[in-house]
Amino acid sequence: MRIKMPAILAAVLVVFSASGFAQEKARDTAQHVAIIDIQAAIARSKDGQAAIRDLQDKFAPKRVELEDQQREISDLQNQLRNQEKTLSDEARTRLLRTLDDKTRRLNRDNEDATAEFQQAQQDVINGIGRKILGVISEHAQENGFSLVLDISSPQNPVLYANATIDITQAIIEQYDAAAAAAEAAAAEAAAAVADKEAVDKEAAASDAAETSAETPENPPAATP
Repeated sequence: MRIKMPAILAAVLVVFSASGFAQEKARDTAQHVAIIDIQAAIARSKDGQAAIRDLQDKFAPKRVELEDQQREISDLQNQLRNQEKTLSDEARTRLLRTLDDKTRRLNRDNEDATAEFQQAQQDVINGIGRKILGVISEHAQENGFSLVLDISSPQNPVLYANATIDITQAIIEQYDAAAAAAEAAAAEAAAAVADKEAVDKEAAASDAAETSAETPENPPAATP
């Protein structure tokens, strides 16, 4: 006797079957998707840390200069506040004019320094970022990722992601290793060039010495 499955049970089984397939598909998809905080990767890489130190050193004098200007303005403001009742109108006007000039100069210098710093910072980010993108592409191909999302970008809002698909640290390590290998290769090539130049210089000196030795000091006078 053939048993007819109740319609509601059949529907439930279909749902469970579809859910199981969806879960399996989701697991398969998750294995091909990765996330990365590319801003953190740039900042935490060895090149990024060195660039941050270089930027800080480069702009340290400008920061000190701006702090000195701010201190001068604060001193003038205190002077104006403390001597407000004793200053003559002329002295007060002169002090206010000086304060205004120094404030406008500080604002202008601060805007210029900020723009210059941001441009230098962006140049660093772009330079390292281009190289990191190459590492990401290589890492994705080696590990079978078909999609890598940058979670540091507000244009790619990721509401949830399992930590196991975060490749930020792996990219940092792979980038640092590639950068170290490139640096070592460049140093080796520079050393080879220096060695060749030294050998060539020594050979040239040796040839010059031999030529000098073969040339008589007092050549015979020409016969008329």
